[in-house]
Amino acid sequence: MSKKWNELSIALAGLFQATGLVEQLAKTGYVPTDAYRTSIESLFVLNPESTLDVYGNNLTNLHAGLTLLRDLLQSASGQQRHADALRYGLGVLHLQKKLAGRKDMLGVVGSRLKSAAQQAQHFSSTHENVIANLGDLYSETISTFRFRIQVAGDASYLQQQRIANQVRALLLAAIRAATLWRQLGGNRWHLLFYRKKIAEAVDELLRTIPLH
Repeated sequence: MSKKWNELSIALAGLFQATGLVEQLAKTGYVPTDAYRTSIESLFVLNPESTLDVYGNNLTNLHAGLTLLRDLLQSASGQQRHADALRYGLGVLHLQKKLAGRKDMLGVVGSRLKSAAQQAQHFSSTHENVIANLGDLYSETISTFRFRIQVAGDASYLQQQRIANQVRALLLAAIRAATLWRQLGGNRWHLLFYRKKIAEAVDELLRTIPLH
């Protein structure tokens, strides 16, 4: 499989790992620590040396996203099972395109992410102060677009400020992945006409992850 398809698949896996975590968080109030940290830390890799470098240079960090992406690509039942994660992912691709056309907002996002990265070094990447900062950044930028992602889940979770911040931070991480996808040449036609190539690349990437 060509490097191009592997890299596009890594970016898509990063996107759907983040939206899958949003779905899980909204419905259960819980997210797996390692996958969550990987998504959040992708926001602080501003000058990656490679596509995988955005995700800690380790495919194991994207196991959840690759597995979810494989389910979405392989069957209608997979799409039904992860309907919310898929809906959020398509919404994120739309929002990222809007963001790309707003150079002023991109500048704000870039500078705020740099300061959040410094804050993460002081505390930790998933410390609630850092996540609150990222949540505020999402609210003050992406949430100002007319199109908004409506997150479905248990109101008792979504009404908690801590979880609302986590959801917004993860959506920001999904937009980071969508930006990576576009930078690699990805577009929505790939999702329509090259699903088989992406699915093959995902299978190949999953096979290289060692089983524990």
